[in-house]
Amino acid sequence: MRVVVLGVMDNHHNCWHCGTPDAGSIFCRYCNSLQAPVPNYFEFFGMPLKLSVDLARLQKQFYSLSGLLHPDRYTRRSEQEKRYSLEASSILNDAYRVLRDPIQRAEYVLKEAGFDIGEQRSKDVPPELLEEVFELNMALDELRMGDDEVLPQLDESRKRFLDILVEMDAGLEAEFQKHDVQEGDEARRAVLAEIRMTLNRRRYIKNLVNEVDKLLTARNA
Repeated sequence: MRVVVLGVMDNHHNCWHCGTPDAGSIFCRYCNSLQAPVPNYFEFFGMPLKLSVDLARLQKQFYSLSGLLHPDRYTRRSEQEKRYSLEASSILNDAYRVLRDPIQRAEYVLKEAGFDIGEQRSKDVPPELLEEVFELNMALDELRMGDDEVLPQLDESRKRFLDILVEMDAGLEAEFQKHDVQEGDEARRAVLAEIRMTLNRRRYIKNLVNEVDKLLTARNA
């Protein structure tokens, strides 16, 4: 019986088992042999490369593929298919973890497009927040030296930066939609450059919040 996986993109290659051209992706459309999995997460799930993702469809596809690709189904199949099953299951889990999270998804698309998304640099701090970031870092230093009087200030700053993260996430969603409607690589790359800057700033602020939480947790331990 032939297995059909809806939404999986076709890859033009010869089937390793029957040799038929244009075998299809994941399963050969002719002999149903498991094929070498494609490494690209979007192609693996048969989804267009877009930053806005239908999460319900993604989840449905994940559960469908999980059952079809599980290594237990291939214990009596060829060594080739056993290996492909292990590889495909690994890609499936990694791809699902990344694509269902908007931040990881955006970082993945940036990497695939050749953008560097390395460590946050101070120049990426929003200029309008420089003073607040400076005051927060001063308060953190004072708390490290045992000054508990800065706790109310830290709590207020933490709430302020959490609100900023919520605003940034809403802005990212708008940028995702802007990217997805662009036509042409140049236009999409221009939007990706904007998204990269937003992610860099978001990472910086998230790190500040994490540092506050870390110090408060250690103080209350």
